[in-house]
Amino acid sequence: MTLPIAACSTTPPAGPLPAPPQAEAPAVVEAAPAQASLTYPQTTRGDVVETQFGTAVADPYRWLENDVRKDPAVATWVAEQNKVTDAFLDTLPGRDILKKRMTELYNYERVGTPTKKGTRYFYQRNAGLQNQSPLYVRDSVNGPERLLIDPNTFSTDGATALAEWVPSEDGRYLLYAIQDGGSDWRTLKVLDVATGKVVADEIKWVKFSGLSWSKDNRGFFYSRFPESREGQDFQSLNKNQAVYYHRLGTAQSADRLMFDRPDKPELSNTATVSDDGSTLVVTSSSGTDERYEVTLVDWQKAKPTRRVLIPGFTHDYSYIGNRGSTYYFQTNDGAPRLKVVAIDVNAPRANKRTIVPEQAETLSGSSLVGGKLITSYLKDAATEVRVHSLTGARERVIELPGLGTAGGFSGDLDDPETFFAFTSFNRPTTVYRYDVRSNASTAWFSPKLLFNPDDFTVEQRFFASKDGTRVPMFIVRKKGLTGPAPTLLYAYGGFNVSLTPSFSATRLAWLEQGGAYVLANIRGGGEYGKAWHDAGRLANKQNVFDDFIGAGEALIAQGITPKGGLAVQGGSNGGLLIGAVVNQRPDLFAAVNPAVGVMDMLRFDRFTAGRYWVDDYGYPNKEADFRTLLAYSPYHNVKANVGYPAILVTTADTDDRVVPGHSFKYVAALQHAHPTGAPQLIRIETRAGHGSGKPTDKIIEEASDVTAFMARFTGLAIK
Repeated sequence: MTLPIAACSTTPPAGPLPAPPQAEAPAVVEAAPAQASLTYPQTTRGDVVETQFGTAVADPYRWLENDVRKDPAVATWVAEQNKVTDAFLDTLPGRDILKKRMTELYNYERVGTPTKKGTRYFYQRNAGLQNQSPLYVRDSVNGPERLLIDPNTFSTDGATALAEWVPSEDGRYLLYAIQDGGSDWRTLKVLDVATGKVVADEIKWVKFSGLSWSKDNRGFFYSRFPESREGQDFQSLNKNQAVYYHRLGTAQSADRLMFDRPDKPELSNTATVSDDGSTLVVTSSSGTDERYEVTLVDWQKAKPTRRVLIPGFTHDYSYIGNRGSTYYFQTNDGAPRLKVVAIDVNAPRANKRTIVPEQAETLSGSSLVGGKLITSYLKDAATEVRVHSLTGARERVIELPGLGTAGGFSGDLDDPETFFAFTSFNRPTTVYRYDVRSNASTAWFSPKLLFNPDDFTVEQRFFASKDGTRVPMFIVRKKGLTGPAPTLLYAYGGFNVSLTPSFSATRLAWLEQGGAYVLANIRGGGEYGKAWHDAGRLANKQNVFDDFIGAGEALIAQGITPKGGLAVQGGSNGGLLIGAVVNQRPDLFAAVNPAVGVMDMLRFDRFTAGRYWVDDYGYPNKEADFRTLLAYSPYHNVKANVGYPAILVTTADTDDRVVPGHSFKYVAALQHAHPTGAPQLIRIETRAGHGSGKPTDKIIEEASDVTAFMARFTGLAIK
């Protein structure tokens, strides 16, 4: 689902100093030789072979799909793999230097974009090295802050996080979600803001849920799944999501069912309360595509009544807000790069009136604040923010500090005050207060830094992919760096996800050592709207891999990267990307990090949320899709007698988004095919998941391991 620009939690999605003297080119050493003495654990090969559409498909490591928390054999395999990996990582030169510097760079105050409710302002703030970011409140915009929730007290290992949170409309209560060990499951609790005390209400079995308070502040709406079968919390498919209303002071068992679709158990159903409070706007989808059905629920009746406003699961219709019976939506209906429409829900037929037509740039978010419509656009993957009247007339562009990413702009239709955050590759998040009426932006929070942002340059270049498509990439380097430098190339390439400039303290340590960082905006993402997404999914997925390979070749050809000096990294769908391109072009890369990747493309739809991904990948049980998937599936295309580069796979035991069995099977296949070549290792984190909620100490530990690994095999000298 395309979310509005507004967000109510810390936005890890930014400020200038004098120009430094010219930097020297980094010292580049010969890439390290393969580690001939590595001995991998013995991994049992099963005899599973399944015939699909006349093709025999071997799956010798099927047993590694079992839950590491439940299966002793898998747990033993994980422990043995980590032992070998840890021993190798301990030999890497410069790892301690990187860890020390990453810790220093991470140790700066970070503040999220505040949410205003009533007269109170809620936001998260991290002092620097806190594993989790505490939540604070102010009773006025610049008043003294008061600690509301410190998630660092939730557990002794720092792996239990404060996830989503939403204040009630009057600011009296705070609804918040607890995430344990990186899992997607949430437990909801409620806090009395005045007293700081947690009330008795508790909600379980929540996942992929919107959270929305009723306007009378007496209760809230949420989405939940049925309770999982014993022992299947982290692997079983998620079906039959339903929307409930919880009245404060009552048990979850008394919650009122507001919306469900037992006839279509595969649907996701999330809800938000309309701006006037009269209606529940339910958005249903069957996968990851922005193809929604929108239902209006009169929730205040004894038996809630439903009316389908947008039928058909054909287009993206994302609710922005409403004034009376006029409801505003962001949609790609007849507009591949999206537009804003208004619908009079009281009219006999829901006639859609275009308010802001499709533009040359891609519309990425919209909100109603201070009597205006604020729209955020991607202009070659960087943010531009515009202000319109409610009739759609464009009035101005909000000035931003530079080339980067801006997010926020939540608020009330009748309140001119809003906030936004700005960040870029060399600029950590700065939070701005924006007055819609006066068009004035003032810095509300600016971080104090341990580096000079002007020591680094950010440029955007374009390259031609295999089929001639023009693809953009951002290149970040130390100022004054002239010659080729070991380069870390990152991309995602799927699910209409747009990658935009953002700051990373751990990535900065690589840049300080003289390495280059490149972000490629390849097809499959949403940077250029629906056509860009469609060109990189289903039968077109090979375009994604061609784009990424083209980026690597362009970096070498343009003198950014030396031959033998290219490291590549991607996570989740990006992990699939990395696994696929390494199989196709192992000669191009020196060091590889596929993180929490989807590696078995024939069984991804059998676990947790995997069934949603068929919109991008296709159905493994349909012949045409099966043949496309088999052709690039990382696990199934590992081959012997191929000179693979050094590979460090990373995953986590509590990842219930992309279950770790994907990575386990993939690395087992690599080690079997290449027992004596470059290292083919896996690093398996404990008490962590797909990424969200990971504590700071685990982030730094993993980043220093991965960065040192990449430096070793690209020839970047750490000093």
